[in-house]
Amino acid sequence: MECYITRSGSYLPGAPVDNDGIERFLGTMPGESGVKQQVLKMNGILRRHYAQDLEQRETENVYQLAAQAVERCLQADNLTASSPAPAITFLAAGSTYAPYSGPGLASLIHPLIASRIQGLNRPLELSSHAGICTSAAAALVNAVRAIRSGEHAAAIAVGAEHASEVLKSEVMKPIDDRSMHAELRNSQWFMSVFLRFMLSDGAGAFLLQNRPNEKGLSLVVDWTHSMSMAHECPLCMKLENSTRLLSQDIRILNRHLFSAAESFALTALQHHGEKLTNYKVVLPHLSSFFFRRKMEKMFERLCDGLKTTVPYWTNLATAGNTGSASIYVMLDEYLDTHSLSHGDRLLLFIPESGQFNFVLVSLTAVVHG
Repeated sequence: MECYITRSGSYLPGAPVDNDGIERFLGTMPGESGVKQQVLKMNGILRRHYAQDLEQRETENVYQLAAQAVERCLQADNLTASSPAPAITFLAAGSTYAPYSGPGLASLIHPLIASRIQGLNRPLELSSHAGICTSAAAALVNAVRAIRSGEHAAAIAVGAEHASEVLKSEVMKPIDDRSMHAELRNSQWFMSVFLRFMLSDGAGAFLLQNRPNEKGLSLVVDWTHSMSMAHECPLCMKLENSTRLLSQDIRILNRHLFSAAESFALTALQHHGEKLTNYKVVLPHLSSFFFRRKMEKMFERLCDGLKTTVPYWTNLATAGNTGSASIYVMLDEYLDTHSLSHGDRLLLFIPESGQFNFVLVSLTAVVHG
């Protein structure tokens, strides 16, 4: 059974926040001003969005962000759907942070979309995914499998992040070990505080069906490939339940990310009989433009040593780093701003530095009428 992405939607809460406005929403922490300037210079993010007001009160939680994205997805016409979707019977969702460890993320999204979206006030099979940046990509992979198995004709996959809720100054309590390290970047304090200038809020959703749109554009899912490298890579990024403290060890990140990512991508391409040059564009989850040149070099090597590479596209600078939701937000904007012809191929590339998990999703444009 084939699986198609037939609609997409995204939701970025509030007005865009520029670099000078970050502290208005997240507050300030002692000693972080130098870290802010250094991190923003490296990551290249110019604007982002927060589901917070100026008193550090949430305007929407992660479940509400997800519901907004699902609603926008089902109302979207960027894939030129020409007929109503069949009954949706499967919902898969992923995020890094949610207020409740249980019930699962999808369970708490379900009643929200049931109350506001016609046709979704019905029983659904649910699949909830936790993790870092690949949690929502894992939800997408599972939804694709649900369609391909023939058990479901239509499914929703959604990714949502509310990073500001654990990054705002009234909540974040980092371990202050700065005096113990000659190099600030090696301190546990830095490994948490720098993320305040890296991550932001947003959500995205895809409608998946077992048939393409009758008219216009759909994206057939050629294949998915998901693999963990945790058997050979140490823990790099974590969110502690007891303290809600998010941290990332950038030494481990720099040591393992691209070697593990390249090994994964090469294995995936070989397994599916593909070449990177088969694709029109790669949409990568890029956490920071600091890694752009390393990523470009990796793509060049994956092109079999040819003096060429495949172009890539990201909206990191203007949408911010929305973590696991970013691949949904990215593809939705790409479809809104670019034209695709029948047969054009896209590769979604989602790396995760939690303990180095990776997902690739291969798509081909299908145009009818």
